Amino acid sequence: MEPNDLSGTGQRSGVATNVIEAIVAFLIMVLGAVVIQGSWALGSGWTSDGPGAGYFPFYIGIILCISGAGIMIPALFGKNRNTEIFVDSVQLKRVLSVLLPALVYVLAVQFIGLYVASALYIALFMIILGKYSRVKSVITALAVNVLFFFMFEVWFKVPLFKGQFDLLSFLGY
Repeated sequence: MEPNDLSGTGQRSGVATNVIEAIVAFLIMVLGAVVIQGSWALGSGWTSDGPGAGYFPFYIGIILCISGAGIMIPALFGKNRNTEIFVDSVQLKRVLSVLLPALVYVLAVQFIGLYVASALYIALFMIILGKYSRVKSVITALAVNVLFFFMFEVWFKVPLFKGQFDLLSFLGY
């Protein structure tokens, strides 16, 4: 059984590492092409008073495209390409159990603000993934966010985003 095999069967299934490398390389090349196109529109040439606004980004885009190709070619056609499984279903489930709530948190911040969304995120994360008691989780979430509220809003006078609904408007901040 391999050290990363958590299923107990000794057989892992999933996507090969070299395929993931090729996908990431392709995305880097797409990013490079977008940078090249944007810098071309800004003016990537040399003007009468020096380099145009897109001069340096243009060459950064070219470097990104060359780097992506330098990763993709060995990943797809190299004789020493890594064909081991990149991630299996158990590992992917663990990653998604953290990633998906984080994405929901980012969306929630837009509507209910940083403080309320953070309190909910911390409490639910502790309850669901950490298996802490509800009381301990809620107290911790509230304590952390009250501390941050006083630190930013009261002491440093730096207002943080309250969201579209501003659920803390009753506090006067």
